[in-house]
Amino acid sequence: MLIELHLLQSFPVSNLNRDDLGQPKTARFGGYTRARISSQSLKRAARNLFTQHGLEESDKGIRTKRLRDGAAALLAERGREADQALEICQAALEELRFKPHASTGLTEYLLFVGHTAQHRLADYSDQRWDTLAEAVAAAKKKKEKEEKTPRKASAAKPSKPKLSKEAQEAAQLILDGSRAADIALFGRMIADNTDFNVNAASQVAHALSTHSVVNEFDYYTALDDLRPDAEPAADMIGTVDFNTACFYRYANLDLEQLNRNLAGDTDLAARAARAWLLSFINAVPTGKQNSMAARTPPQTLLGIVREDGAWNLANAFLSPVTDVPDLMAESTRRLANHYQQIRSFYGASQIRHTAFASIDENPGDFPDDEIASNLDDFVSRLLTATKG
Repeated sequence: MLIELHLLQSFPVSNLNRDDLGQPKTARFGGYTRARISSQSLKRAARNLFTQHGLEESDKGIRTKRLRDGAAALLAERGREADQALEICQAALEELRFKPHASTGLTEYLLFVGHTAQHRLADYSDQRWDTLAEAVAAAKKKKEKEEKTPRKASAAKPSKPKLSKEAQEAAQLILDGSRAADIALFGRMIADNTDFNVNAASQVAHALSTHSVVNEFDYYTALDDLRPDAEPAADMIGTVDFNTACFYRYANLDLEQLNRNLAGDTDLAARAARAWLLSFINAVPTGKQNSMAARTPPQTLLGIVREDGAWNLANAFLSPVTDVPDLMAESTRRLANHYQQIRSFYGASQIRHTAFASIDENPGDFPDDEIASNLDDFVSRLLTATKG
């Protein structure tokens, strides 16, 4: 069972998601340059809204390189000596194959973990305190010996032995994401041990403009308030890149995968699905918002509940929309027609329900029983269809 979400959203002057040069991201599509918002940016914006749409903070995961520090702080609260707790937690992570940096304690990459991860690492470190303390002491002796001995040509590093069953189970418990809705939705990849990977229940496409774009720039100057009137000049000059675009956005959610990722917790899965829907509809990246305030909601919404398959409808705009008096209206017409053509050609046997909603008038291609009157009606129709 899948929910598909297709949105048309027009932004005025904005730079919501910029590249390494500070310019709005773009992509070539259909032979034309289009404005682009990355899927990562959209997922981040949606994830930040989850608690506004039915999820608790404890239902979300944490992205961090500082697992050691959080666990050590918990051990210090339990009465362990703070500096030694840091060493023990560092040794615990090394034992579990998540070696932190020797001086900073940061893991090599961000770990996406549940809220209980720090507590479970603290428990693991506490239980194996003496053994880990011996490992810390041995590592210090080895380091002192290496510092006194002239360095030789480094030999090939021996391959690491597999984790013991006990360590594997402990790592699995620490990294358990079955209570974190965003881990279940967006997945997790851990290169060092694929056993801890989580297959994402949601797929999110990069948003593309329905028309071609050319990035522009705003030239600005700033004045020193205390500069004498006799010295007129600009005390700061610069440029800010921007564009304006109507975006097609697409995302889908596999409800069965979501339920599996959440270990069969149907209540959390239902709340996560609703939060996903509302958050993605309302998601707007934060780039340059203080200076551009591009806070526009989607104007056209198309939702599909289906038992199998998935259709990204971006090809409705393979030929860019151009030379029209109403860009949104023409984009909506294109989207609706393309969906009807695909549905007619490939068949609708897997489709349970289609819901269409628009701030503007219905383009005329949807029957009355598929038209939602407002956002609440739109979301309700989709969620109800998943239970039928």
